[in-house]
Amino acid sequence: MPQSMFEPVYKEIFPFWDEIPADVQESICRHSVAMTYLKGTTIHDGSECSGVFFLRSGCLRVYIMSEKGKDITLYRLYPGDMCMLSASCVLQTITFDVMIDAEEDSECYVISGPAFAAVSENNPKIKIFSLETAISRFSDVMWVMQQILFMSMDQRLAIFLCDEAKRIGSDIIPLTHEQIAKYMGSAREVVTRMLKYFANEGIVEVSRKGVSILDKKRLRALTL
Repeated sequence: MPQSMFEPVYKEIFPFWDEIPADVQESICRHSVAMTYLKGTTIHDGSECSGVFFLRSGCLRVYIMSEKGKDITLYRLYPGDMCMLSASCVLQTITFDVMIDAEEDSECYVISGPAFAAVSENNPKIKIFSLETAISRFSDVMWVMQQILFMSMDQRLAIFLCDEAKRIGSDIIPLTHEQIAKYMGSAREVVTRMLKYFANEGIVEVSRKGVSILDKKRLRALTL
C-alpha cells in the first residue's frame, strides 16, 4: 500500500508522528495493510503477534476465553479506537492472550507487530505511546473484573444498559439477550431473568426491537 494512504491517518492519531524520522514513518506505512473483516470473523486468536489494529469502521470485541470455552468481554472497539493487546511482541510484559472478533463488518488498518516492535525499540516516543495505550485499556479490563467480582447482577445490568444508551444516544438498545450476556460475561438465562424483573418493575420494556428504557432515574439508582 502507498505511504500516502496511511500517512494522513497516522499523522492524526499518533502524537509522535512529526517527531520521528522520515524513514521510520515510511517503515510503519510500508508494513501497514488495509483489511476488511466480515461480521463473526475471528481476527486474532491470541496465538501470534497479529499487529496493531486501528479501527476505521465497524465494531470489534476483545475478550478472553477459558479452557472450558467460557469467554468474558474485556471491551469493544469502535471507529477511531486502537488495540495494542493484539501485538504481544510490542508489549512483551503481556502474559495473557486476548481474542478479537468482528462484531460487525469492519475495516481496519493493521500495522505489522514485528515491524512496529522494531521501530518502538529505537524510538522511545513510540514505546511510551504503546504503553500508554495499553494502560488505558487495562483500566477498562479492571472495571470489567471489578463488576464481575464485586457487583450484583442487577447492578451490572443497570450499568451496562445506562452505558449502552449513552454510547448510542438512544433509550432503545437493539441487542438480544444473548448479545447482552456475551458483553457482560454472564449467561443468557440470567440476563433474561433480570430483564424480566426490570420489566415487571416498569424500568424497561423488552421487545423484539431490543430493550427500551422507560425509567432512567430508577435504572441509574440501581447502578449505585
